[in-house]
Amino acid sequence: MDREHGLTAILPSNDLEASEAFYKRLGFQRPDEDRPANPIDDGYRILSDGKGGHLHLTNAVEGWLIPGRNTFGLYLYTENVDELAEKFPGEILGRESVPEDKPWGMYEFSLSDPDGTLVRIGWPTRLRITLAQPAAIEEK
Repeated sequence: MDREHGLTAILPSNDLEASEAFYKRLGFQRPDEDRPANPIDDGYRILSDGKGGHLHLTNAVEGWLIPGRNTFGLYLYTENVDELAEKFPGEILGRESVPEDKPWGMYEFSLSDPDGTLVRIGWPTRLRITLAQPAAIEEK
Protein backbone atom coordinates (compact mmCIF):
# COMPACT_ATOMS: atom_id res chain seq x y z
CA MET A 1 0.00 0.00 0.00
CA ASP A 2 1.41 3.39 -0.99
CA ARG A 3 1.03 5.97 1.75
CA GLU A 4 1.52 9.68 1.66
CA HIS A 5 3.40 11.41 4.43
CA GLY A 6 1.10 11.73 7.43
CA LEU A 7 0.69 11.89 11.17
CA THR A 8 -1.59 9.57 13.13
CA ALA A 9 -2.73 9.97 16.72
CA ILE A 10 -2.33 7.07 19.15
CA LEU A 11 -5.14 7.56 21.63
CA PRO A 12 -5.24 5.77 24.99
CA SER A 13 -8.58 4.32 26.01
CA ASN A 14 -10.01 2.85 29.22
CA ASP A 15 -12.59 0.86 27.22
CA LEU A 16 -11.50 -0.06 23.70
CA GLU A 17 -14.91 -1.48 22.74
CA ALA A 18 -16.69 1.77 23.67
CA SER A 19 -14.03 3.90 21.97
CA GLU A 20 -14.08 1.86 18.78
CA ALA A 21 -17.90 2.09 18.66
CA PHE A 22 -17.74 5.88 19.16
CA TYR A 23 -15.19 6.42 16.39
CA LYS A 24 -17.11 4.08 14.09
CA ARG A 25 -19.97 6.61 14.22
CA LEU A 26 -17.46 9.14 12.84
CA GLY A 27 -16.65 6.75 9.98
CA PHE A 28 -13.53 5.09 11.42
CA GLN A 29 -13.33 1.30 11.26
CA ARG A 30 -10.84 -1.50 11.17
CA PRO A 31 -11.11 -4.27 8.62
CA ASP A 32 -12.05 -7.70 9.90
CA GLU A 33 -8.70 -9.05 8.68
CA ASP A 34 -6.97 -6.69 11.15
CA ARG A 35 -8.74 -8.28 14.13
CA PRO A 36 -6.54 -10.77 16.00
CA ALA A 37 -7.56 -14.40 16.19
CA ASN A 38 -7.11 -14.29 19.97
CA PRO A 39 -9.27 -11.56 21.61
CA ILE A 40 -6.71 -11.31 24.44
CA ASP A 41 -4.31 -9.73 21.93
CA ASP A 42 -6.84 -7.04 20.96
CA GLY A 43 -5.29 -4.18 22.97
CA TYR A 44 -4.21 -2.06 20.00
CA ARG A 45 -6.59 -1.09 17.22
CA ILE A 46 -5.83 0.66 13.95
CA LEU A 47 -8.84 2.48 12.52
CA SER A 48 -9.23 4.42 9.29
CA ASP A 49 -12.03 6.23 7.50
CA GLY A 50 -11.00 5.20 3.97
CA LYS A 51 -10.44 8.88 3.09
CA GLY A 52 -6.97 9.33 4.55
CA GLY A 53 -7.91 9.64 8.24
CA HIS A 54 -6.26 7.22 10.65
CA LEU A 55 -6.55 6.70 14.40
CA HIS A 56 -4.85 4.16 16.62
CA LEU A 57 -6.50 3.14 19.91
CA THR A 58 -4.54 1.50 22.70
CA ASN A 59 -5.30 0.35 26.22
CA ALA A 60 -4.57 3.15 28.66
CA VAL A 61 -2.22 2.53 31.53
CA GLU A 62 -4.31 2.21 34.69
CA GLY A 63 -4.90 5.63 36.26
CA TRP A 64 -3.70 7.55 33.20
CA LEU A 65 -7.12 8.73 31.99
CA ILE A 66 -8.94 10.31 34.91
CA PRO A 67 -12.63 11.15 34.29
CA GLY A 68 -13.07 14.90 33.86
CA ARG A 69 -9.31 15.50 33.48
CA ASN A 70 -8.49 14.20 30.01
CA THR A 71 -6.24 16.67 28.18
CA PHE A 72 -6.23 14.86 24.82
CA GLY A 73 -7.95 16.36 21.80
CA LEU A 74 -8.49 15.45 18.15
CA TYR A 75 -9.66 17.46 15.15
CA LEU A 76 -11.37 15.77 12.22
CA TYR A 77 -11.37 17.87 9.05
CA THR A 78 -14.29 16.85 6.86
CA GLU A 79 -16.77 18.44 4.48
CA ASN A 80 -19.51 16.28 6.07
CA VAL A 81 -19.91 18.31 9.26
CA ASP A 82 -23.71 18.43 9.23
CA GLU A 83 -24.04 14.76 8.26
CA LEU A 84 -21.83 13.67 11.16
CA ALA A 85 -23.56 16.01 13.62
CA GLU A 86 -26.83 14.21 12.90
CA LYS A 87 -25.26 10.97 14.21
CA PHE A 88 -24.73 12.52 17.67
CA PRO A 89 -28.09 13.93 18.80
CA GLY A 90 -27.87 15.21 22.37
CA GLU A 91 -24.08 14.69 22.51
CA ILE A 92 -22.79 17.88 20.89
CA LEU A 93 -21.03 20.13 23.38
CA GLY A 94 -21.96 23.78 23.76
CA ARG A 95 -25.08 25.87 24.23
CA GLU A 96 -26.46 25.50 20.74
CA SER A 97 -25.72 21.76 20.30
CA VAL A 98 -25.36 22.23 16.51
CA PRO A 99 -22.45 22.95 14.17
CA GLU A 100 -21.67 26.64 13.90
CA ASP A 101 -19.26 29.06 12.27
CA LYS A 102 -16.52 29.95 14.75
CA PRO A 103 -14.51 33.20 14.90
CA TRP A 104 -11.36 31.26 13.94
CA GLY A 105 -12.85 30.48 10.52
CA MET A 106 -14.15 26.96 11.02
CA TYR A 107 -17.65 25.53 10.76
CA GLU A 108 -17.58 22.92 13.51
CA PHE A 109 -19.00 21.12 16.50
CA SER A 110 -17.41 19.34 19.45
CA LEU A 111 -17.96 16.02 21.16
CA SER A 112 -16.50 14.14 24.09
CA ASP A 113 -15.47 10.55 23.44
CA PRO A 114 -16.04 7.82 26.07
CA ASP A 115 -12.80 8.81 27.86
CA GLY A 116 -13.43 12.56 27.75
CA THR A 117 -11.18 13.26 24.76
CA LEU A 118 -12.31 16.47 23.06
CA VAL A 119 -13.17 15.67 19.44
CA ARG A 120 -13.82 18.60 17.12
CA ILE A 121 -15.30 18.02 13.70
CA GLY A 122 -15.06 20.87 11.22
CA TRP A 123 -14.37 22.38 7.85
CA PRO A 124 -13.13 25.85 6.92
CA THR A 125 -16.05 28.28 6.70
CA ARG A 126 -14.67 29.86 3.53
CA LEU A 127 -14.62 26.47 1.77
CA ARG A 128 -18.11 25.60 2.95
CA ILE A 129 -19.46 28.90 1.67
CA THR A 130 -17.65 28.39 -1.65
CA LEU A 131 -19.21 24.93 -2.03
CA ALA A 132 -22.68 26.26 -1.22
CA GLN A 133 -22.56 29.22 -3.64
CA PRO A 134 -23.12 27.33 -6.93
CA ALA A 135 -26.35 25.83 -5.58
CA ALA A 136 -27.55 29.26 -4.47
CA ILE A 137 -26.82 30.68 -7.93
CA GLU A 138 -28.77 27.85 -9.62
CA GLU A 139 -31.82 28.53 -7.43
CA LYS A 140 -32.12 32.13 -8.71
